Amino acid sequence: MMAIDLNILRLRAQLLLRRMGAPACLAVALLVLGIASWAWTWQQRAVAAQLEARPLPQPSLAVAAVAPPATASENLARFYATLGQQRHAEQQVKQLFDLAAKNGLLLAQGEYKSGYDKASGVATWQVTLPLKGSYAAVWQFALQALRAAPFASLDELSFRREQIADTQLEARLRLTFYLTDGLSGNAGEAP
Repeated sequence: MMAIDLNILRLRAQLLLRRMGAPACLAVALLVLGIASWAWTWQQRAVAAQLEARPLPQPSLAVAAVAPPATASENLARFYATLGQQRHAEQQVKQLFDLAAKNGLLLAQGEYKSGYDKASGVATWQVTLPLKGSYAAVWQFALQALRAAPFASLDELSFRREQIADTQLEARLRLTFYLTDGLSGNAGEAP
């Protein structure tokens, strides 16, 4: 009995569609799509209204304690703690030569210039190194040198190549080590 009803319904639907024509069928399809999208939009608005109606979570009462800002003397103590030790300056230079060899760079000898600032009590060692090697090796060396001596600054890095086809280039790297004698630790005291 059910099979007959389905066949009759299908036959009636086909006859109706042929009588109405293609434009009417398209209009009916668009009407059905419009009703479906309106129902979906209505449902989404209801979900959004439920979310907006929920109360916001309360902030926790245990507020993390914020550390007070450092005082000038604490900042100064941190500054002096980051400086290198003057008595280890030669070892730092030796470490530069070791890093250059590790990176495959040719480093014949360097130039050294020392200085001292009485007001801050900070000594400086300016080290100029002529290097020969590849561009990547020179950059790798410069980055490793700064990691090995965090109290150093890279003041200059220049490159020179005789011919464009050369794979090896000449570089000049100038670092400044900022050092303290490790005894005074205060500005204005002489080592």
